[in-house]
Amino acid sequence: MKTRFLLVAGFALGLGAAGTQAMAQEQAVAGDPVDGTVNIDASVAPKCLFTGDNPVQLSLGELANAVGNLDTSKVNDKSVTLHAWCNSAGSQMHVETTKLALTPALVPNPTGFVQQVDYTASALANAKTATDDTLINGPGGDVTVGIFTGDVPVTLSNASATGLLLAGAYQGTVVVTLTPG
Repeated sequence: MKTRFLLVAGFALGLGAAGTQAMAQEQAVAGDPVDGTVNIDASVAPKCLFTGDNPVQLSLGELANAVGNLDTSKVNDKSVTLHAWCNSAGSQMHVETTKLALTPALVPNPTGFVQQVDYTASALANAKTATDDTLINGPGGDVTVGIFTGDVPVTLSNASATGLLLAGAYQGTVVVTLTPG
């Protein structure tokens, strides 16, 4: 009611809008509290990060058994642990493998011998498992891992090779990809 009276009084005195504003400011100075508001905004982008050692090495040792065939116990259930985090609920993970192969390859491949080992790799994050098999080209399917921080164990399984293993150094990779979302 005071404000309306001041507005009317301001116009009645011929002060117009500018005069009324000045009178309203005087009224505020006279003891009525006023608020000034500061709006603050910020953001955090969705992120995933591998922490600690990356890459890590998984050494399998001698792959062949005494008669030259693949000793699957040298590959199956072998694991290594990555450490990672993702800060958004839609974060996803997938795994992509390459065959464990003789490096450099021997061309042509001698009859009865093999120079590669197939296997499956799985990664576990936030109770979700992503897998890939070297028998199928390309990465395995995406799984939603959401928000997490901690260990990401990577485990090998289903090792196979059909023939005698050629002598030499074998190399392969398992790439675990985290995508923030």
